[in-house]
Amino acid sequence: MDNEYIPEFFTIEDIFEETEDTKTYTLDRKIDSSPGQFLQVFLPVYGEAPISISSHRDEKVKLTVRSVGDVTRALGRLKKNDRIGIRGPFGLGWPIEKARGKNVVIIAGGIGLAPLRPVVKEIENNRDSYEKVILLYGARTPDRILYKKELEEWTKFIDVKITVDYFDKVCDYQCKAWQGDVGVVTKLLDKSDIPLEDNYAFMCGPPIMMKYSVMRLIEMGFSVPRIYISLERHMKCGMGFCGHCQIGGKYACKDGPVFSVEDALTWSERPEELEGIR
Repeated sequence: MDNEYIPEFFTIEDIFEETEDTKTYTLDRKIDSSPGQFLQVFLPVYGEAPISISSHRDEKVKLTVRSVGDVTRALGRLKKNDRIGIRGPFGLGWPIEKARGKNVVIIAGGIGLAPLRPVVKEIENNRDSYEKVILLYGARTPDRILYKKELEEWTKFIDVKITVDYFDKVCDYQCKAWQGDVGVVTKLLDKSDIPLEDNYAFMCGPPIMMKYSVMRLIEMGFSVPRIYISLERHMKCGMGFCGHCQIGGKYACKDGPVFSVEDALTWSERPEELEGIR
């Protein structure tokens, strides 16, 4: 965009309800972005919040948003044809070009699948440029799984494995019909035929999920410099002014939000996602 300090207004073209508290908003235009980048979404009166881009550059902008704060709750009340302000894109994304010709393991938890969706779309558009690709995705319960229809489509060109933390027999029909894996994402690592050479791993989700997934990958023999995590949850202003996202001398919004585990382990202050990892 011409001026990164001034929001440009987009129209909401479509809203899809992913779960009871999460929606995917499709805007009326495309933007030139890289997988893993984010936008600052502005709503008059309520302010703005950093939101990961969940669309590929070839698609109109998509934002998958969970209602957890003032701005995102206000966004959740908007309807089709309402307008929102956008600044960006900002940040450094996934090293998808470095992964060309390699095996790729994508690990996501909950809303963490949103910033990884553009990676899957990039691989889909250039499938012959990548070797084996595995997506391991965990959600709290079956009714909280994102992109349900797309996950089925992705099985046509990558290996997709899904697990839920638990399911309650008294919950809705999605839970009652669940016959898949139950347990944390790290269990999927042990059950999957993951290539341990010539590979890259991209990971986004709750801090504890990323911590134990990184530990397990290292135990399995993954190359630490080729494991990447997203620290998007730390961000606020998106431009390095507020200092809210500063960790170990780095700014998640400007120097990330995607970082290699090798680099992050050298910081004087480690993020929660990597505490206790040597």
